[in-house]
Amino acid sequence: MKHIPIIPVPIEEAELALFEERRKIYPRAQKGWFSSWRWVLVFFTQILFYGTAWLNWNDRQAVLFDLVARKFYIFGLVLWPQDFIYLAILLVISALSLFLFTAVAGRLFCGYACPQTVYTEIFLWIEAKIEGERNARIKLDASPMSARKFSLKFVKHFLWITLALWTGFTFVGYFTPIRDLAIELGNFTLGPWETFWFLFYGFATYGNAGWMREQVCKYMCPYARFQSAMFDKDTLIVTYDTARGDPRGSRNKKVDYKAAGLGDCVDCGICVQVCPTGIDIRDGLQYECIACGACIDGCDQVMDKMGYARGLIRYTTEHALTEKLDDKAMWKRVFRMRTLIYGGILGLIILLAAVSLAMHMPLKVDVLRDRGMPKITETGAIENVYRLQVMNTQESPRRYSVEVKGAAGAVILNNVDIDMGAATTKAFPIRVRVPAKVLEAGSNRIRFVVKDLDAPEINVTEKAVFIVPR
Repeated sequence: MKHIPIIPVPIEEAELALFEERRKIYPRAQKGWFSSWRWVLVFFTQILFYGTAWLNWNDRQAVLFDLVARKFYIFGLVLWPQDFIYLAILLVISALSLFLFTAVAGRLFCGYACPQTVYTEIFLWIEAKIEGERNARIKLDASPMSARKFSLKFVKHFLWITLALWTGFTFVGYFTPIRDLAIELGNFTLGPWETFWFLFYGFATYGNAGWMREQVCKYMCPYARFQSAMFDKDTLIVTYDTARGDPRGSRNKKVDYKAAGLGDCVDCGICVQVCPTGIDIRDGLQYECIACGACIDGCDQVMDKMGYARGLIRYTTEHALTEKLDDKAMWKRVFRMRTLIYGGILGLIILLAAVSLAMHMPLKVDVLRDRGMPKITETGAIENVYRLQVMNTQESPRRYSVEVKGAAGAVILNNVDIDMGAATTKAFPIRVRVPAKVLEAGSNRIRFVVKDLDAPEINVTEKAVFIVPR
């Protein structure tokens, strides 16, 4: 058997063969319909995020997730751990929305409202204002370190870190009252957990939006990997019209390019330069595409300058391209049975959740019977002791009455009126006596009825067991 020599491969060469070295992407600024919408959503999401934390409602923070007190305040709504079902409903709505939007138009959330996209857009805007547009930034990074380069980089990173820390501060402000948090921060008295999350979220914002950028979308986000499972040939995607654009090539505007055998694509490369993930959409749909529409705006500008029709790169479907469908036929297939089912289920769940919240009872009661043996009085009456847990979810003090039903002559021996503070929960011992020979020996069903004395329509009936010794 012939011996085949084994030639060792240096470790460095093996690593280069397995991993592609990252090339820094310098997105080119562009204007257009999709760019305008992206900035509208940037402003909307950030005003919502930074502004809502400072809103007041009933002398408290309007939106506050108080984990210590186990209360979630959302404007006039107070949710307790017992309302965990609403979190589950919110997750179901989010999942179905993801399925619906992806089936209709791909990664819309990624391109316009994802925090990674939003903060990357803001950080890029800061970078462009300080270092200049694309060519200036490339030239600056390629130049040796100088006083000018150092000062520009310092100012940029200072603004990035300031914005990132303010973002972390606001995030923590949804879990600790933000005004108290500001005082603690000013006095350097932040708690350990508040300090950790403040710095962690700030660092994550700075690292993801300032340094990692497209790497998060390409390699860290799982959505990029499983989105293809939700696409089909009638999903709207950002697409290059190959039949119209190819063969590509530069040309003189005065020359008939069609006679020269060229397509509409002038091969200017702007679609690649404006892409925040650095892909060439002309190579077809790629998982790195976040459907932001930047390449559409860039290409449309070139088409306008050349005097060609817009839409060489556009939102369309695979079926529309291959079967030459007009817009009406394309949209008819976009809203197909699959998307209608998603939309119907999503609408039904949202409706049921809204009705449930509207009928949300602001009074919650739990009854637990004491484990001790029932007491038998001298007259033969039976006494059972219960622990009544009452929760007032309203943001005003309330007064409740307690009645017992289900057994003739049953009475509550101790105080049956309960005073409750705003948004509080308390436990009360309740002694119930039933006359002799009214109930059979063993377990008997009774009911506790708790009523709001100021609003009788607010009442809760809770079942319990009354034990009669054998």
